[in-house]
Amino acid sequence: MSDLPRKAVTRTAKLAALPLGFAGRATWGLGKRIVGESAEIVGRELQQRTAEQLFKVLGELKGGAMKFGQALSVFESALPEEVAGPYRAALTKLQEAAPPMPTRTVHRVLEERLGEDWQELFVEFEDKPSAAASIGQVHHAVWHDGREVAVKVQYPGAGDALLSDLNQLSRFARLLGPLIPGMDIKPLIAELRDRVSEELDYGLEAQAQQAHADEFADDPDVVVPAVVHQCDQILITEWMGGVPLSEVISDGTREQRDRAGQLLARFLFSGPARTGLLHADPHPGNFRLLPGGPDGEDDWRLGVLDFGTVDRLPGGLPTPIGDSLRMTLDGEAEAVYELLRLEGFVKESIELDPDAVLDYLRPIIEPALLDEFTFTRGWMRSQAARIADIRSPAYQLGKQLNLPPAYLLIHRVTLSTIGVLCQLGATVRLREELEEWLPGFVPEEETEETAAEA
Repeated sequence: MSDLPRKAVTRTAKLAALPLGFAGRATWGLGKRIVGESAEIVGRELQQRTAEQLFKVLGELKGGAMKFGQALSVFESALPEEVAGPYRAALTKLQEAAPPMPTRTVHRVLEERLGEDWQELFVEFEDKPSAAASIGQVHHAVWHDGREVAVKVQYPGAGDALLSDLNQLSRFARLLGPLIPGMDIKPLIAELRDRVSEELDYGLEAQAQQAHADEFADDPDVVVPAVVHQCDQILITEWMGGVPLSEVISDGTREQRDRAGQLLARFLFSGPARTGLLHADPHPGNFRLLPGGPDGEDDWRLGVLDFGTVDRLPGGLPTPIGDSLRMTLDGEAEAVYELLRLEGFVKESIELDPDAVLDYLRPIIEPALLDEFTFTRGWMRSQAARIADIRSPAYQLGKQLNLPPAYLLIHRVTLSTIGVLCQLGATVRLREELEEWLPGFVPEEETEETAAEA
């Protein structure tokens, strides 16, 4: 019997206890209000206490809770600094670390999947994992042909654990709302749950990773490790070192932050155009900075890991995204409104003011308006506060807008990437990447003129 299922009851009990803790925090908050403290102070203290309990539990868990924690970590920039500050280290830890499997369990899985003589496939194999996450852990090894490799071993029973944890979390998603102002937590958990079966399939992951490795093989800016071997519950890829993006966020130089941000934006928009796939897990644990970019050893390239979750977009990112961005920047309120209605962002039963919709969108897309934009936690918090304030017109309008299923994953990935850019504090030429890679952002006639000139 695997080690993971034995702990499932304990994990579930801890998760089930969270709502009681939140209820206690709410009672505490009411008591503070009765004795006269302001709503703002009470709200801030309640949010901090809620965060403390949530992060404590998430830090002890694998499975769905850690997957949720990783997704939550990229929205840390939206949290008030007094809440985010004390728990930034805990959130960063969730990005790429979890309690490892016992060595005997790892060996048993390798023997079952690679054969009794599995050790002969490796010149070296490190029993201590180099990384452990929500579904599996990674071991550094040397393949029999001398290549350094990463051996990804899936936790036995990982699927059941993921579903159990996510089902528990979904039951009290509403109580987590105050942690991330302006964000609906329940769809995030539901979308993570829907992706479980795909992420557990290392065959699909290998296909997606190799497609990227082939496409970016000669790219001067982006590196994707090639797949070496894959079988059920085992994925072996070329090893990639470098500086984890979490370290760049905490200790990187200004040049490293800006370079990482630019390449992250480039990969987000160029990946679907070049491969027909969108890397859908953009938390800092899945990226590295590697020395040796186009300008030599003092330059940097972006290393990309973990293709377990992807969105399949054969035609690249949908053209209506680029069209709506361009028209919003040009102030074409009626045209934007009609396009949003056509795509399902505005339901047929609802009538909205096109100018109000334009006012709602403009601050969000400010980074695309300028030649370069510095993403900051302060900017992210201001956007979250604007949308979350029930007194704000943006709040009322946002409640009436709809997110069509076809855009759900694209929306989450874009928000997550922006969250990482804000953690980096990177200055990025985002408009440049949009013009190069986003269909519809440049008017068709201009695209044709440029092609003719070339």
